[in-house]
Amino acid sequence: METRTALVTGAAQGLGQEFAVALAGRGYRVAGLDLEPQPETAAKVADYLELVGDVADPGTVQEGIERIADRFGGLHVVVNNAGVYPAKPFEETTVEDWRRVMRVNLEAPFLVTRAALPYLKAAGWGRVVNIASAAVLTAPPDMVPYVASKMGLIGFTRSLAAALAPYAVTVNAIAPSMVRTATAERTVGADGGFEAVCAGQLVDRTQEPADLVSTLLYVVDEGSGFLTGQTLNVSGGSAYL
Repeated sequence: METRTALVTGAAQGLGQEFAVALAGRGYRVAGLDLEPQPETAAKVADYLELVGDVADPGTVQEGIERIADRFGGLHVVVNNAGVYPAKPFEETTVEDWRRVMRVNLEAPFLVTRAALPYLKAAGWGRVVNIASAAVLTAPPDMVPYVASKMGLIGFTRSLAAALAPYAVTVNAIAPSMVRTATAERTVGADGGFEAVCAGQLVDRTQEPADLVSTLLYVVDEGSGFLTGQTLNVSGGSAYL
């Protein structure tokens, strides 16, 4: 296999960092786009391009994709991982709250994939992976905007798979349970969120970032070209898609 390039959004820490390191381990050159600097990720990846900026800003995304092409000569894999998940009662959810979640969780994958598409088409081979959530079925009542955005992302995945099939580009989603990351610890995990989610799973432990790596590598594998338009539920049995 030729040396290929992958972009991971939200790569500064947590699941995005785990994905970036795993792809590098498979021989990919990796770029990460995050609102925050990514020194920890860069230290773990030999050939890493750090892009700092808002993944939901069209100009930032376009400039970032062009920098990837200039540095690595192309782009083959896009992992739309960046996301926000504030927990708040629906009655207290503001228009600004709603729009922020939709911008990061749903609009950003659209912007990133659209900007990357000319390079995926030019390569004649590509993988787009969207990180959804099993919450679309477990439906926590204090995360209405998040659930709506991730359900939208699943619809985006299915339709985009049909649109990109002629170019040998597959589009799939991975739907994890609540993953133990620093952000999750700080937000939903602080009030017993991990324990509550774990109680509804068949696998009796909290999901870790490493639990998603094998699924990601399967989806982007050269031999997975017949898999597209799918949402792979990796949630410890908490939901069934």
